Amino acid sequence: MTVREGPLSARYRLITLGSVVLVFVAAFENLAVTTVMPVVSDELDGATLYAVAFAAPLAASVVGMVVAGILCDRGSPRTPLVVSIALFVAGLVLAGTAASMPVLVAARLVQGLGSGGTIVALYVIIARVYPPALQARMFGLFSAAWVIPALVGPFVAGVVGEAFGWRWVFLGVVALVLPAAFLVLPAVRSLRSGPASAAAAASAALVEPGGPWPVARVVWSVLLAVAILALSVAAEFSLVVTVVVAAVSLTLAVLVLRPLVPRGVLTARRGLPSIVTTRLLLAAGFFAVETYLPYLLTSEHGLSPAFAGLTLTASGIAWGAASILQSRAGGRLAEGSGVPLGAWITAGAITVVVISTLLDLPAVVVIAGWAVSGAGMGLAYPRLSALLLARSAPAEQGFNSAALTIADGAGPAASLAIAGILFQSVPAPDPGSFLAVFLVGLALVLAAALVAPRLRSGYSAEFADTM
Repeated sequence: MTVREGPLSARYRLITLGSVVLVFVAAFENLAVTTVMPVVSDELDGATLYAVAFAAPLAASVVGMVVAGILCDRGSPRTPLVVSIALFVAGLVLAGTAASMPVLVAARLVQGLGSGGTIVALYVIIARVYPPALQARMFGLFSAAWVIPALVGPFVAGVVGEAFGWRWVFLGVVALVLPAAFLVLPAVRSLRSGPASAAAAASAALVEPGGPWPVARVVWSVLLAVAILALSVAAEFSLVVTVVVAAVSLTLAVLVLRPLVPRGVLTARRGLPSIVTTRLLLAAGFFAVETYLPYLLTSEHGLSPAFAGLTLTASGIAWGAASILQSRAGGRLAEGSGVPLGAWITAGAITVVVISTLLDLPAVVVIAGWAVSGAGMGLAYPRLSALLLARSAPAEQGFNSAALTIADGAGPAASLAIAGILFQSVPAPDPGSFLAVFLVGLALVLAAALVAPRLRSGYSAEFADTM
């Protein structure tokens, strides 16, 4: 009788634990820094660079994703993972010892390079180490790894910041990164048989290590990073300047995005390109609404920041639970069917938020609706990652994984810039400005729901030119 292996079976245990811990650390660091950044800005007199401190890692991560994807496609994901983790740790140390806000922003740029490269390398490792049946379960665990930081991250960061100072929020994360790296790296080297060796052999046959380095792709990634950075800070200017900066940045982002993603993404071509398109639209809509939801609850419903934050906690718990359930469903959930269902659930939840805002319904209605949105995202998000790897040749896993993670960053960056412009177009925050933001988010998620059925059949093997 054949014993079915799972992500925590002896064969995969170390790499599973290490990978999940790395994702957990990234989530914790993101929430922790958000908590202490006001203190950091005050101490370093960096109010003018406050928004840039958040935009910097997001922009730099695009470059890290692309470079890591190139390295993975040209050989083993081990080297880009080592380099990316080293950059992430270096950025944490630099941030924790920064004496000025410009130095902190530079440190966050280094962090972003490392975090972007780490995620792409982990995606490729999943593709080359785990059999297809376990890949969806791993992405479910990745999503679930965000739940605990959502529950305790801000609180722990606040306690550490008050007891030891904000610098230890950065430096303390290093103590979590290094053990996780020591679990993953030896496991990647030791897993040579089974599915891993088959994928590695196929990859070796398709990749030419001595081929020309795709410099143009790196240049496009830098330009996209500049566009994302500009979009992220566009709302800080006057309305006229904001509109001009946003229009130029969006145009540049669209132009340079094309060579960084599979051909057909911008037109939602049926098959693999529509996977990336769906992910971009879904992330853009969801995170635009989530960013402004606590603001609505505190300013319009009079909730405390802590209680308003519980709304995001409820959504995070639902996201993690749905991720685990969909990953365990495996073959019982028809290929690709979970993505349209998850997108429609998310759209329905945002509709509840829109109606509640329009009619000024009690806060409990908004909170309940947003908790459901997490379930929809948990159903769709990991499934998109698994479908992408299932439709990627070994020598294209790095490129396609980078494309998917770029969608995770570029989509929300663009939607948040548009949301910021709309929000500031009203002289003072009121239900009308919130409603405009939520309608943008709803439109994007509805677009994702309409595109999602196109990923279920007719997959194309065409990819972007390296240029």
